[in-house]
Amino acid sequence: MAAMTTVPSYSPSIWVRMCHALPRLDLSMQMRDNIFAPDSWEYQQTLLVLSSLSAIALVISLLVVLSFLIHYCCCQRGDRGEGSEEEEEDDEDGSTGHGYSGKKGRGICCVTWAAVAAVTLCCVAIGIGFYGNSEANDGMYQLTSSLLTANYTLASIDLLISDTITGLQLSVSGPLTSMEEMFSGSKPFLVSTRNCRRLSENVINLLSSISLARASEEAGLGNNSSVITPLTPVPPSVVPTVVPTSSLLPNPFTPGWAANTLMVNEDYRWLSYVLLLLLDLIVCLFILLGLAKQARWLLILMTVLAWLALFLSWGSLGLETATVVALSDFCSEPNMFVLNSTQISTGTSSDVLDYYLTCSRSMNSPFQQLLTQSQRALSNIHTHLSSLDRNALPQFPKAEKSLREVQQILNSTEGNFHQLVALLNCRGLNKDYIDSLKGLCYDGMEGLLYLSLYSFLSGLAFTAILCSLPGAWRSFPSESEEYDDSDSESEDPFTSHQARRQASSGSQRGAMAPFYNYPGAGWTPPFSSAPPLPTPNVSSNGNPGYESLPLTDRQSPPPSYSPSMLTGYGGNQSHPNPSHSRNLYSR
Repeated sequence: MAAMTTVPSYSPSIWVRMCHALPRLDLSMQMRDNIFAPDSWEYQQTLLVLSSLSAIALVISLLVVLSFLIHYCCCQRGDRGEGSEEEEEDDEDGSTGHGYSGKKGRGICCVTWAAVAAVTLCCVAIGIGFYGNSEANDGMYQLTSSLLTANYTLASIDLLISDTITGLQLSVSGPLTSMEEMFSGSKPFLVSTRNCRRLSENVINLLSSISLARASEEAGLGNNSSVITPLTPVPPSVVPTVVPTSSLLPNPFTPGWAANTLMVNEDYRWLSYVLLLLLDLIVCLFILLGLAKQARWLLILMTVLAWLALFLSWGSLGLETATVVALSDFCSEPNMFVLNSTQISTGTSSDVLDYYLTCSRSMNSPFQQLLTQSQRALSNIHTHLSSLDRNALPQFPKAEKSLREVQQILNSTEGNFHQLVALLNCRGLNKDYIDSLKGLCYDGMEGLLYLSLYSFLSGLAFTAILCSLPGAWRSFPSESEEYDDSDSESEDPFTSHQARRQASSGSQRGAMAPFYNYPGAGWTPPFSSAPPLPTPNVSSNGNPGYESLPLTDRQSPPPSYSPSMLTGYGGNQSHPNPSHSRNLYSR
């Protein structure tokens, strides 16, 4: 096996090196190496241990939330009496606002702002998650596109080889056999024809030895070299596949099969993360709406969904941790795993795989000798056919048709051969290999790291939300308090909240001092926010008049006067017209 060298234009990123350097412990807490071996049980144990860290974080989150729930349910029952006494004292001091003051008001404010801060952190995590999901999807798209392009190249190689072999076989069995029968009486022409036949058979054998389709099918058909099923080249957007037979199963390491499998799995992964992110976003938005509207039922519903989001966040973090570590192990030395797995599954020579994976200038192509011999054989065939065209056709004009058919097949064979030489060069397939590594190990790795950060931040955010929401909805007014407030507010829309609270406290402590002093009256009118009606009085001239009413202490806004009304009232104060008196009353 040739020595493995570093892939050109690819080097592991700093994130790959950092994750690859993490210590590995198995279930028995013994150190293990970090070589990527997904089929090894010891390697799988190290991934399970790393994934269990998210389970430990979930347990810690549950304990924290449980401690806060015990604090709200048990410890604050004894604080209700103290809170009511503080509220009465604050009412006596004329506290304003919504009735929250002192320690209770400060506690409610802290709990509400803690919930808002947790929701804000969750929204930031959701933004990071959307970016990470997009980056991971871009990396997988680049990986599958490179695999499809490589599969298209391999399919084109197999098709060119198959067409060349088929054309040469037709020339051997058809025109060359006819020419041998025609030139049976002329030994020089017969020797040239047989040389063309022998060289064509030699090219067929040489090209058959480099057929990639045959190498993979021998591994699946039990070394049955007589069956060759060429692949049909199609655009890279469509995966070329082998026609299925009863004994031929799809190869797990065929680029087309791998691209199909990765695309299907990536679609499900992308959709799952989008649904998870949308769930977190809906929970956060409705929590803010519930806090703004003080809707207790909405916050209770969002609390249930927050529990679900908490478990999903820590669970996804465990999967992402294992995936990131495994991907870093693969991306640190990708050639080793690809070489071993491909050699075992397809039986391809290690020299061929090493040539395409490294594509070093110091390495010669393993097909160089075969291609050189095939090129010489095709050149000799062309020389013999040219000699027969010059010398044999004047003597054997009936052989012209067969000779032209052989020349046409030879021209087509030479064209296919030049394309085959270009496709067998390592630059094309190595570029696809490097692009797939960059997509998987750069964009894919970065996307998974962002998704891990999203899961961690969302887990912390939902832990804080579950700790703060119970205290937030306990601070909301009950239905009876809302009903009392609505009854008091329906009396007079212009009465302030402070005046209503003073009126209710005054009715409990004693009679309220009257707002107005009525001369000659020994009774006090009951409290009402509506302005008192004017009392008629008879003036000295016998006309009914109305005494002036004070407007400064009223709880309703004063009436408005137009300039015409002010002018008429100032100029004719003792106007005997009754309609003028009605205008004054309306004022």
